Amino acid sequence: MTRLLPRSLFGQTVLILLLGLAVSHFVGAWIYTSAREEAVRAIGGLAAAQRVANLTRLVEEAPADWRSRIVASVSDASFRVSLSAKPPALAETEAEGPATAILDYIARQLPERPRRRLRVAVSQTAGPPFGMPRNGHMRMAPMMHGAGMWRGLEVAVELADGQWLSFAMALPETGPAVSWQSAISMALMAAVVLAVSVWAVRRLTAPLGVLANAAERLGKDVGAEPVAEIGTAEMRRAAGAFNRMQERLRRLIDNRTRMLAAISHDLRTPLTLLRLRAENVANADDRDKMLATIAEMDTMIRATLAFARDESTAEPRRRTDLTALLASVVDDMTDSGLPVAMEPAEPVIHECMPGALKRALTNLLDNAVKHGKRAHAALRATPQAIEIVIDDDGPGIPEDELTRVFLPFYRVEGSRSRETGGIGLGLAIALSIVQAHGGQLALSNRPEGGLRARIALPM
Repeated sequence: MTRLLPRSLFGQTVLILLLGLAVSHFVGAWIYTSAREEAVRAIGGLAAAQRVANLTRLVEEAPADWRSRIVASVSDASFRVSLSAKPPALAETEAEGPATAILDYIARQLPERPRRRLRVAVSQTAGPPFGMPRNGHMRMAPMMHGAGMWRGLEVAVELADGQWLSFAMALPETGPAVSWQSAISMALMAAVVLAVSVWAVRRLTAPLGVLANAAERLGKDVGAEPVAEIGTAEMRRAAGAFNRMQERLRRLIDNRTRMLAAISHDLRTPLTLLRLRAENVANADDRDKMLATIAEMDTMIRATLAFARDESTAEPRRRTDLTALLASVVDDMTDSGLPVAMEPAEPVIHECMPGALKRALTNLLDNAVKHGKRAHAALRATPQAIEIVIDDDGPGIPEDELTRVFLPFYRVEGSRSRETGGIGLGLAIALSIVQAHGGQLALSNRPEGGLRARIALPM
């Protein structure tokens, strides 16, 4: 069930508004229909009672020989009137309900007379009451109620001479609960409210998307453009706080880079003095070992400074054929005599930092050759991402080490010798570059043996 619900704040807010609008329309229609039904029934019942009272007074005040002609002239298919010497058989009037209200109203309209007898009965039938036709007057009046129910009214009034005047008619009903006019009006109101609500919700939730995009840009480039401080007061506060955070991060990285540059400069002076003194050592073996250690220290300092600078700066992005970029790295390493191969692939155009991405691919291929004897690269594009896979034939890495090897200066081997794999910054640099492109870099052991490095860049 939750899978069918919208995931975005905009979709959930619009859904809540739609549900509230539907409930309010339903409740409003129910209240309107109930009030309308009650009013129509009351007015229809009083109108029928008024007509019965007027005709009763007319017949009762007319001469005896005129009564039959009056009854015959006012009686028709939808309003039947009859005169008889015996009281008609009517159901007992309920203590409450429309029959009692009509009875009281007729009694008040007729002249007061001791022991006047009145009988009123209201009935419901599935079809027209008393065998009345469905056309003519019955068709024009809204007689239908609920699911095809009709209401019939029977009244019997005792005249002064003991005769009974009987009436049989259909009471007006409310008709269908919702007419097409009301349905159209409600639909138009719902459309207007929905349009205004969607516009308002979009206006309120749009700043959240701006902040999300800014955070994603910040994760790729700390020097990205700041967020425009516009919109509501809350949005301006959030944008201002975000920009201040970005500025603090930029200053932190710049300070770290300057500190590393200063440390590198300060360390190179004593390293140069050590190199000069080591060259004057008489023992050749000791001299070579000392010079090799000094060279390794100098390499570590340069690599560390380059790693810090690469994280703080970013080259311009441009549309690049990743297939051609990977092929150029493979060709350069092949020309150097390294066992590197690439699976043929179609051109894939992607907006990236080609220099940085080329360095990441070089580090991964070089790592595969050093530790896995050979490297095999493949590139393919899926609807979600661009995947670059680099396999080797080495022994792989223990499962608990697959994530640690991305830490700067961390190596699986116990030694720090350059011959066994450098100083441990190659994978850290590659991961930093891939993450700057919004992608992911993961290592896994292949079932058939060897290590697999997989880069996934978002389309």
